[in-house]
Amino acid sequence: MTAEDPEAERRVALVTTLVGLVAFVALAAWLVPWDPVPGGRLEPADPLSVFTPEQVERAEAFSRHARTLSWSSLAVSLAVACWLGLTRRGRALFGRLPGPWWVQVPLAVAVVDLLRRLITLPFAVLLWRARVDEGLSTQDAAAFFSDLVKGELLDIAVTSLGLLAVLACARRWRRAWPAIAGAGLGALVLAGSFVYPVVVEPLFNEFEPLPDGPLRGAIMRLADEEGVAVDDVLVADASRRTTTLNAYVSGFGGTRRVVVYDTLVDGLPQDQALSVVAHELAHARHGDVVTGSLLGASGALVGVGLLALVLGRVRRRGGPGLSDPAVVPLVLALLALASLVTSPVSNTISRQIETRADVDALRATDDPSAFIAMQTQLALRSLSDPTPPAWSQLWFGSHPTGLTRIALAQRLAND
Repeated sequence: MTAEDPEAERRVALVTTLVGLVAFVALAAWLVPWDPVPGGRLEPADPLSVFTPEQVERAEAFSRHARTLSWSSLAVSLAVACWLGLTRRGRALFGRLPGPWWVQVPLAVAVVDLLRRLITLPFAVLLWRARVDEGLSTQDAAAFFSDLVKGELLDIAVTSLGLLAVLACARRWRRAWPAIAGAGLGALVLAGSFVYPVVVEPLFNEFEPLPDGPLRGAIMRLADEEGVAVDDVLVADASRRTTTLNAYVSGFGGTRRVVVYDTLVDGLPQDQALSVVAHELAHARHGDVVTGSLLGASGALVGVGLLALVLGRVRRRGGPGLSDPAVVPLVLALLALASLVTSPVSNTISRQIETRADVDALRATDDPSAFIAMQTQLALRSLSDPTPPAWSQLWFGSHPTGLTRIALAQRLAND
């Protein structure tokens, strides 16, 4: 173990932050499509040209209710995290956790995560009931709570793994740990992209091959035309949880597969289903999962560097350092705040990538009418807000609005 040198640690943290920031900006400039729409900025289609007044009113009413519950849950969760991590009284709750440091870390993560979940559980239950009442969810209470428990256990495990890696570096390399931990955490982000389809997806859904038939044949031909090697086409049993429609491409190389929800197979005509699949194949063709992983890895460098700078100041004022497991609630509070603050950046990037996939899907299928019909059905089946508040879309919207995507199809149809 190297000797402590706060000034050397601070210099390493600054360099790590700058390297991560430069890498993030360079990767975003190089890999993110910042001008994906032919003809420039789009104006969303008029909602009443797509939906009836009754459909618009229903979607807006549900969306207002859902946003109120979601934002209230987020505010309460952040308040709990900040009280536990940013106040002496909150951090004192973690001062007597049993065991060695590598046991204390996951215990602290579990305590914080479970407290936040228990306190926000009423919001989650109310949102689930609202989705059931509107016909958007098919889950009974047992299935809902089963998914909730699995999600919490997964979150605790992943967060604990990341923090154990960072604390191990901080305890072993007292001066250079920000650079080493940042690089290690970035590697974990990249590895997670490869592990997720194999380990995580089966926890929440069961998959079976799409039977031979017109849809499977059309999907395989579309993948071949788009130059995307696909190993299989699978159907996920999403109908046991939701009535919404979706598809995605997961895996890499020889394990790449197209996954379609059974709700999509049963609920859309083939031409509309192919519009959804073409969008997902475009993500695979452009390597968008890899792009997101590289951006996440560089973001991890920035995050660890900033964390080291903040904790250096905390330690100078008598607080715990990163080698002390008592720092875990503080780290989790900072992580929660950072996630909220950086959401506009990550979601802006996501919307650009999703728009490019829409453009490619429209060109691949050459069927804007099917695309518009599909987007209309997606909106109706999910009760998505046709005109969300602009700041909400900026902060939380990972995809363009349905009316913006319809406007894109109308523009390309007229080209």
